[in-house]
Parts: sequence; C-alpha cells; structure tokens
Amino acid sequence: MNARDKFVRRSGSVVDELRQSGQYKTLRHVQSPMGPTARIDGRDVIVLCSNDYLGLANDSRVVEAGIEGLKTRGAGTASVRFICGTFDVHVEIEEAIARLCGTEGALTFVSCWNANEALFPTVMAPGDTVISDALNHASIIDAIRQARDVERVIYAHNDLSELEAALKGASTDGIRWVATDGVFSMEGDVAPLPEILALCRSYEALLVVDDSHGAGVLGERGRGTAEHFGMFGEVDVVTGTLGKALGGAAGGYVASSTALIELLVQRARPSLFSNALPTTVARSARRAIEILEHEPDRVAQLRSNTDRLRHGLRSLGFSVEDGPSAIIPIVLGDALEVDRASRRLLELDVLVVGFSFPVVPVGKARLRIQSSAALTADHLAGALDAFAKL
Repeated sequence: MNARDKFVRRSGSVVDELRQSGQYKTLRHVQSPMGPTARIDGRDVIVLCSNDYLGLANDSRVVEAGIEGLKTRGAGTASVRFICGTFDVHVEIEEAIARLCGTEGALTFVSCWNANEALFPTVMAPGDTVISDALNHASIIDAIRQARDVERVIYAHNDLSELEAALKGASTDGIRWVATDGVFSMEGDVAPLPEILALCRSYEALLVVDDSHGAGVLGERGRGTAEHFGMFGEVDVVTGTLGKALGGAAGGYVASSTALIELLVQRARPSLFSNALPTTVARSARRAIEILEHEPDRVAQLRSNTDRLRHGLRSLGFSVEDGPSAIIPIVLGDALEVDRASRRLLELDVLVVGFSFPVVPVGKARLRIQSSAALTADHLAGALDAFAKL
C-alpha cells in the first residue's frame, strides 16, 4: 500500500470514529449576511451561535466603511508591515484599539491567534515564568508552547490559591507572567480580575488578558472585562479580536505599553513574516469601534437579551449559570446527546452548535448559546419556543 492510500485509510478511520461518537463537525453553508437570522443550508434560522454580539457584522455603516477601504486602499497590503505594508488605516485602527483598551499603543494582526502567537514567544525570555489558567483559549496554550527556555505553570481554572502558590514558587531571576482569558469561551464565566491583578502586583508579575469575548460585551461602555471590574487601563497587556463584537470580519490585536508594542514591531514573527491586516477590515473594524463609542445602548441591549434568554431557559428547566457575559452553556455531558439536540433545534429553525472533545473535556459536551444585541423580542420568543419543544 502506498503512502497516499495509507493516509486515506488512516484519516477515514479517524473521521468514522468522530461520526460514531457524535464529535463530527458539520460545516454549515451560510447563504446570507450574518445577523440575528441567516439563511443556512437553504433555510432561514434564528442564529444563537454567532460571535456578532453587538449586531455589527452586517451594519450598513460597517459594511460601507469596508467598501471604502477596498476602493481607496486596494484589496491587499502586498507586503509585511516593515517593508511597505503599514497603511494609514492601520495607524488609525490601532489608535482606536488603544482607546478601547486604555493603553499607550496597539498592534494589529490578521487574527487574535496570530496576536497571541506574536506576543508570548516575543516578549518572554529564558528564565521567565508564565502561569496560565487551565481553561485558557487554545491560541494562548499554543503560543506559550512556542516560548523557549521558560517555565510553564498551569493553575486550576480561576483558582486564586493555586495561582498564588505558582507565583510564590516561580523564579525571581526572570519576569513572571500571568495569562488568562477575560471571558472564557466555553464556560461563559469571567476571570476574577481584581484578585488576579492584586496577586500580580504583590509578586511583581505582568498580567496578560485575552479579552476576545469581553470587548464590546462587558463594562458599561463595552470596554471589556477590565471596565466591568472598574479597572479600565490597569491591565498590562490586552489581546483581542476584531472578529467578534467589533464588526465580525477578522483581525486581532495586542494593546499595551509603547515599549512592548515596539518590541513586537521589531521582533514578532507573525508581523515580520506575514502580511498586515487587510485595509478593508481595518476600516470596517475602526467604524465598529466608533459606533460602540457613540452607541453604548447596544451593550445594554445585549445584556437585556442575554438575561431574557438565561431566565427563559431556566424557567424551562435547563441548568444555566448566572453571569455577565453573552455566553450561555448548557452542559449535557454526552456528545451524542448534544449532537442530537443541536440537530433537533436546527429542525426547529434555531442554530445552536454543540461542542464536545477536544474543544471541551470528555463528559462535558454542551450546547453553547451566544446572545446578540440584534435579537428582537420575536427572535427571543421563537428561540425559547424551540427550546421548550426540545
């Protein structure tokens, strides 16, 4: 048997096992703009699994800004940042991100995965220690693995005692770093930022917060997890995405001190060896941030819709936790059961995706509901009716 046939047999075996266990992922075909509803696989459904938290993915102003960027700056940057790929629109979006995060500066990337991948291997040096929450996003985990000759410590999810023990035990020869999500994407819960930051200050550690699911969602003005806790501008390093609440297209960023941003410009491999953020995305994301700055009522509407979904699901007998984020997980445990539930909801014209291993631990399979400010009362009622039938 040749190598190609061996690979086809091996990969086919893996896929068959995923189908049988309920872990097979179906790629749904979206045939309309993304919004509170969308046409998916030929049918119109209420969308409860999108990251479009503020309803800006198809906002006409955001779309027009992207078109304007395309017309005036072209389809591609045609270069990496330091050669000839830094456009004026990159400077503008990075200034807007710095305002959003309360930092001295910011640097954009084509995704938040790239942003985290740029951050940790670049800013850490031999002898440093990085202490990471056990449920951090995969991009943080993989980025930390790329840092050379550093000590890596994982603490139990949101466990402050374990975090303090790790800080106490870390070498003082290098710099200590603590990494956490602001909002944890699978749990929907929020990092206890005041206590984490207090420990970082006590043990002279730097704090990195990935706020991909917090920006545009938490805080009175949608400035994220730090604003939610009254700590806006106090976090050392904030990473995040432009592909969720902030327009939904693509892109990521690191926001921090001028010194850290300058180091990334000079040394970060994803910036040195990969093209810059497309100018159309830079323009549309900047417009989304401006809308957030001038329309904070969107954040209030998102919170109201999320509360209504949470209370409605609880009244139907589903076990859901309280919390300030727009993520509502319903843990069913068994992957096959979650797969069946997701398929049944789609039959009822509601799109909710099931998650199982390796995205979540074995035995913790779940439906993950994500709210949006764009959902109307009718959308919410229709969604809850589907869950009642489920």
